[in-house]
Amino acid sequence: MTRSVHRTHRIRRTARVAGAGAAALLALSACSSSSDADADADSAGAPSSSAKLSGQVTVFAAASLKESFTTLGETFEKQHPGTEVTFNFAGSDTLAASITGGAPADVFASASPKTMATVTDAGAAAGTPVTFVRNQLEIATLPGNPGHVSSLKDLTDSGLKVVLCDKTVPCGAAAQKALDASGLELTPVSYEQDVKAALTKVELKEADAAVVYKTDVKAAGDKVSGVDFPESAEAVNDYPITLLKDAPNTDAAKAFIELVRSAEGQRVLTGAGFRTP
Repeated sequence: MTRSVHRTHRIRRTARVAGAGAAALLALSACSSSSDADADADSAGAPSSSAKLSGQVTVFAAASLKESFTTLGETFEKQHPGTEVTFNFAGSDTLAASITGGAPADVFASASPKTMATVTDAGAAAGTPVTFVRNQLEIATLPGNPGHVSSLKDLTDSGLKVVLCDKTVPCGAAAQKALDASGLELTPVSYEQDVKAALTKVELKEADAAVVYKTDVKAAGDKVSGVDFPESAEAVNDYPITLLKDAPNTDAAKAFIELVRSAEGQRVLTGAGFRTP
């Protein structure tokens, strides 16, 4: 009888130990599952303290990107509290020269691969630039088109004051390419250093017409009228963007480029008149 009681006690103790072991295994399994779930969430882009961005992001961008990039800069700051996006908008060649001259910047968005090459050839870019939009030329005239401009050839009329971008600027190089394609020669009253300066001449009624981008005509609203011309198809500009090698704020710069290339960024850009790559 005594032996039977002792054996029963041993069986109960063994059962308790086995039960405790099983519980421990279940707890470990639960922890493991939780860790795996956390890891999966992190890999899917769940917010984490290490992903928090802050500080200033300096973007050098072609003048024609002013309206759309300003909008995207505001979006970026809302998405990443504690960041500030500052822009330098100018002719792409001027910006490229500043970058290769040592001007501090995080991102460069150019209006042509040629001006981007100035930066990449100097070893100032980090990685390979990516084309994020395209842009096409359009003729901007005074409101209502009082000069009755209907073609590129009409701009050769000696009675019209026409403005072009300088040939070293992407919009000027594109305009010259369109003129060459049509076999036309045009002597403007002035060459401007960026597309916004050319457009302003028409807005201020200092010129009758200017060859600019579709995006600039759209941004000007009723200050000008736009005239399409078929030769513009021969001079479509690709816009590349890149992270700069000596970027002071690399993480935020990468995030801004991601926004530009995202579906949201593309909606803003195409809404401004740009074309997808």
